[in-house]
This record gives sequence, structure tokens and C-alpha cells, in this order.
Amino acid sequence: MKRKISFIVMLCLVMIVSLTGCVKVVEIGHEDEVTGTKRFDAAGSVEAIWQSQAVPELKEKAVDLTKLLTESNGTLQSVAGKYGKYSMGTSGELSFIVKGNGKVTEINTEKRAGYMSVQLEGYSGPIAVKLQIGPVFKGSAIRDSLSFIKYEDYTNQVDWAKISQSIHDVVAKDVIEPANVSSLMGKTVEFTGCFTVDKPDEILVTPAELIVK
Repeated sequence: MKRKISFIVMLCLVMIVSLTGCVKVVEIGHEDEVTGTKRFDAAGSVEAIWQSQAVPELKEKAVDLTKLLTESNGTLQSVAGKYGKYSMGTSGELSFIVKGNGKVTEINTEKRAGYMSVQLEGYSGPIAVKLQIGPVFKGSAIRDSLSFIKYEDYTNQVDWAKISQSIHDVVAKDVIEPANVSSLMGKTVEFTGCFTVDKPDEILVTPAELIVK
């Protein structure tokens, strides 16, 4: 009886292999060698354009934040056509490229999404200005503000999200870490960066450049 069952099992296995063809075991991370599809390298893509394209464009297009807040008079949507960029053409999330100077009044590293509060030079209005310092960065303001990064150029939503994450990785490594933010309390900083309109009483800038004065 046992021999009969073993024979039946062996026969089934032979039939399965015959129907499906050869079975090849592929090591994880080497799938592209079999499929011929090259894995998307978001980090490499961002590194290639950060200093040569991204930072120069942001510095060229940045509007003075004090001017922006004063001119908008509490309603940033009112100056969207002049200074901003929507994520979906004329709708979606509204982002701005800005620059400014300010005194650091708070450094919050207790939260993973850390930030520095800045008293913006020349501005005494009600809107709080904060600079993201990570290690977790909220939103995708820098990605969505750059003119040469477009959703339709990427295969899917996952790759699109990886671009934003890779930008934040570069910001953490090239902008935040060299500034030694834990030592900036009371000091004046000059920044260039982007923010997406969210809360009416607060803006959260992701810095692409941070200079300690």
C-alpha cells in the first residue's frame, strides 16, 4: 500500500514538472536577471540631479518668505498663481519654494519628525515658521515643487514615493547633518526650501539649503 501511494505521489510530481517546465530558483535581489527588468534606483536618480539641477532651480525660483506671507495676508491660495505650484496642475496640494532668514527659537528632537522654530526676519504675523530637521520628514514639498520631476515619468506610485523619500535622505545627509542643528538655538540661519500648504497658522519648510550665520 505504501509503495502504491509513493508511486502516485512521484507520478504527480513528474506531471507537474512536465506541465510547467523547468523550475529555476532565483535568489532575492536578482529577479531582474531572469525578468530582464531593471530595478528602479531612486537614490541614484536623486543623487544625480540634486546638486546639478535641484538646488540651483530652488535657489533661482525661491521667493522671500516674509514677502510671501505679507502679500498673501493669511491666505496663501491667493498668491498661488504668482508663486505656487499645485501637484495636479490647477488642483491638489499647493507648494511654494521659499527663502528666508530667521533666529532659531526652538529645536524639537523629541519627535521623529523633528523641527526648528524660526522667528522670521521682518515678519511679526501670526503664522509660525518651522524647518524640518528629521529624521522623519513630512510631505513631499521639494519633489512636488521641482519643474523637471513629473509623476508621468515614473512607472508607478511606489517609484514616485521613493523619489520623495530619496530627496529626504539627501536633505538629512547633505543639509541637516552638516548644520549640527542641536547647536543652533539662538543662532540665525539662512534657508532655501519648500513647503506645502497645510495648517492655516503654521508652515513647515523642508530645507534644501541651510546656512548658519
